[in-house]
Amino acid sequence: MLSTPAPASASPGAYVLGFCASLLTWVLLTGSLATDEVVLGIAVSLVVMFAAGQRLALLSGLRMTPLAPLHLLRYLGYFFGQLALSNFDVARRVVSPTLPIHPELVEVRTGLTSDLGRMLLANSITLTPGTLTVEAEDDRLLIHWIDSTPGSDLESATRAIAAGFEQRISGFLK
Repeated sequence: MLSTPAPASASPGAYVLGFCASLLTWVLLTGSLATDEVVLGIAVSLVVMFAAGQRLALLSGLRMTPLAPLHLLRYLGYFFGQLALSNFDVARRVVSPTLPIHPELVEVRTGLTSDLGRMLLANSITLTPGTLTVEAEDDRLLIHWIDSTPGSDLESATRAIAAGFEQRISGFLK
C-alpha cells in the first residue's frame, strides 16, 4: 500500500512573512493608513494566515538575507532578457522557410532544494518560449526543448537550459 508523505509544517517565520505580505497588500489596495483600515487589514490578514495554514510551508525556501532583494532583481533582469531572446529565436524559426527545429525531451538536474525554488525554476523555463517543463520530480526536470543538439547529455542540457536561471534563483531561494 502506498503512503503519502506528511505535509511539511509551516515555520513561525512563514506565518509572519505571510501576514506582513497580506497586510502590505491590504494597505496598497486600500490606499489608506487610517486606523480603521489598518485594524481591518490586520484582522483580514490574520484570517488569511489561518486559512492558508500548512500551505505557508512553501515559503520556508526563502533565503532571508540583506542581499536577497538584489538577487531577486538580478533574476528578474536575467529572466526578462532570456524571455526577449527566446521570443526572437522562436519567431526567427517560425518565419524561416525550413523551420530549423530539433525538438527533444531532455532531462535537467537542479541543485535547488526547496519546493518554491524548484517551482520557480520550472515555471521560468516554461515561460521562456522554446522550452516547456513537462515533469518535475526531486532534483530532475523533464523539459521539451525546441532546439536540442542531438545526443545532449544531462550536464550540457542543464547548462544550456537551467544553469543561468538556477544561479540567480539560488541567491534568494534554497
